Amino acid sequence: MEMRGTARERFVRMVSGPDGSIDVAEGALLVAQEEYPDIEIDQYLRRLDELADAASPSVRAGTSANEQVARLNRFLFVEQGFMGNNDDYYDPRNSYLNQVLDRRTGIPISLGVVYSEVAQRLGLPVYGVSFPGHFLAKYLGDPEIIIDPYFGTVINEKECAQRLRGIYGAKARFDRRLLHPASPREILVRLLSNLKQVYVDDSDFVRALHCVDRILLLSPNEPRELRDRGILYQRLECYAAALRDFERYLQLAPDDDAASVIRETLPDLHRQAASLQ
Repeated sequence: MEMRGTARERFVRMVSGPDGSIDVAEGALLVAQEEYPDIEIDQYLRRLDELADAASPSVRAGTSANEQVARLNRFLFVEQGFMGNNDDYYDPRNSYLNQVLDRRTGIPISLGVVYSEVAQRLGLPVYGVSFPGHFLAKYLGDPEIIIDPYFGTVINEKECAQRLRGIYGAKARFDRRLLHPASPREILVRLLSNLKQVYVDDSDFVRALHCVDRILLLSPNEPRELRDRGILYQRLECYAAALRDFERYLQLAPDDDAASVIRETLPDLHRQAASLQ
C-alpha cells in the first residue's frame, strides 16, 4: 500500500504543473506502478533509452525523414518484435507500459507511447496523435509522416479518412486537425480512459474507479468523468461520494444527454446516503 501511495503522490505532483512538465513515459509508468507496485520506474525509462541507443546507428544512417522513419519501424516492429495484441486486445496489460515493454505487445496508444518516446530520444520530432478510435503517431516535418504503431506501418490522410468513415459512417468528414499532436495530458487521459473501459466491461469497478480518479487529476472539471465516477461510486454503494459527483456533473453540464437520467437518481441517492450515516 505504501508503494501505491507513492505512485499516486508522484502522479499528483507531475500532473499538477503545466503540460510541459509532464513526462508521458514516466506518467504511464506511474499508472502502471499502482497495479504493479514493485516495478522500478527508472529501469523502464532506461529500457526506452536502450532501445533508442540500439536503433541509433541504423536510423541516423537514413538520409531522409521517410528513410529514418522506415528504419525505426523496421527496428521496433521487425527486429524488436513490437506488435499489436490481436489475440487479446482487451487484456489490461496492453495498457501498462511496463508490460508492453516486457511483452512487446499492446494497443495503439501504448505502442504509440513506446514509438514516440524512442523516436524523441533519437531526436526525431515524432508525437502522439489522439485520432478517433485508433491512436497514431506523426513525424512533424517536411514531409509530415503518419505512423500507425499498432500495425507498424506508415499511412496517409486518405487512409485516415477511410478509418474515420468506418467509425462514424459514410458522411463523416475528415479534418486535418484530427491529426494535431496530442498534449502529454491528453495522452495520459486517453490511456486511462481505455483502461477504465476495460475494467468497466470486466465489472472491476474498483480498478475502474482508480482510473477515473487519475483522469480527474489530469482534467478536474471533465463532466462526463465526474458522471462516470458517480456511477462507479453508486455501484460500489458509496452513495455520498456518488451524490457529490453527480451534483457537480449537473452543475457543469446541466444539458448533457445523460443529465435528466442522473437528475432522477438524486432523491434515492439522498435517502441511501442518509441511511448510512
